[in-house]
Amino acid sequence: MMEPPIITKPNILLIIADDMGLDATPGYGIGPVQPSMPNLQNMMDNGIRFNNFWSNPVCSPTRATILTGKYGIRNGVVQVGDELPTSETSLQKYLDTNAPAYQSAVIGKWHLSTDVNHPTNLGINYFAGLMNGGVQDYNSWNFTQSGITTTSTAYITTQFTDLAIDWVSEQTEPWFLWLAYNAPHTPFHLPPTDLHSQGNLPTDQASIDANPLPYYMAMIESLDTEMGRLINSMSAEERANTIIIFIGDNGTPNQVAQIYNSTRAKGTVFKGGINVPMVIAGKGVDRTNETEDALINASDLFATIAAIAGVNILEINDSKSFINLLTDASAESREYIYAEVGKDTGGSDYTIRNATHKYISRDNGSEFLFDLEANEFENPNLLNANQLPLTAANEAIRDELLLKLEEIRQ
Repeated sequence: MMEPPIITKPNILLIIADDMGLDATPGYGIGPVQPSMPNLQNMMDNGIRFNNFWSNPVCSPTRATILTGKYGIRNGVVQVGDELPTSETSLQKYLDTNAPAYQSAVIGKWHLSTDVNHPTNLGINYFAGLMNGGVQDYNSWNFTQSGITTTSTAYITTQFTDLAIDWVSEQTEPWFLWLAYNAPHTPFHLPPTDLHSQGNLPTDQASIDANPLPYYMAMIESLDTEMGRLINSMSAEERANTIIIFIGDNGTPNQVAQIYNSTRAKGTVFKGGINVPMVIAGKGVDRTNETEDALINASDLFATIAAIAGVNILEINDSKSFINLLTDASAESREYIYAEVGKDTGGSDYTIRNATHKYISRDNGSEFLFDLEANEFENPNLLNANQLPLTAANEAIRDELLLKLEEIRQ
């Protein structure tokens, strides 16, 4: 009599790059200057590159959205500095309840509160990393672990990787690791030489300020090198049983944005601020070297990661699982995606799109409607006086998007 097959629960590795838009990502064909990212390229060759993944325009709201499966208007984090209420159910806490076999950790940038106990209070079993949104120096920064903060003089991208390697090596059960690098977030600088291929650039501040792009590229390359070191630290068996999800948390900063107008980069709800890379490869991903145009929100990672962990879930809060897209290119997907960013005035900029059109409402009263089939880079604004009146078809689509927005924001 044959033994039943052993079904192994996949390990789940979520890697977040900080401030990395499509223009700075190989494979998307947007920026003329591209970093060398052999490890991410390997994921693309063996997995799926997603073209229409939306984050929020800045880091805290994107992280909170993934962590809770809720839009910012529902979890209270709509801009940098907002604190995520500990009454929210984190993805890690949800897995503890619904997929208790999984061990979970968050390593790297938190940026959802400055309270060193905040990750623990949200059900994070192990946290080690950076509480704040950034560091002043990648070689001298405030390292928090077990609720205690000390000054680390290790290169931060390397230290996060070391922590990840150590934690993974200790696991005897299936695991979910949220690894949030703060690279390539400012300050732009030259990482250690062995981590990048940009060469021997001058390191004085004036040179960096005059031409920050190669330094930004070097920081991205260092992230890729370290990501590869983590992946290669696993045994072949463990690697084969791990699914890796790589994302950017928001678009490229305006100083180093390519193709996008600098006023339409990080911090804005235009394409350059919220349309970010997502690449998924590994265990359970049957589609290889494919691109996927399905509309996906950052919030959808909550339900999807839970589903990968074996929870019988299709949808929760503002999160819809896209697990079926990992095996089936024709799987059903969202009709709309949504993003927002709070403003200091108390208002917000927000946006919604369907397969063909995108609508933006800004806190200053301006509105935009773009036909993305005509121009993915969001020109012209069909609501400009010189474009009006709208065609009947465009008017119908605008009304449809406004109706959906009302539903989301009620």
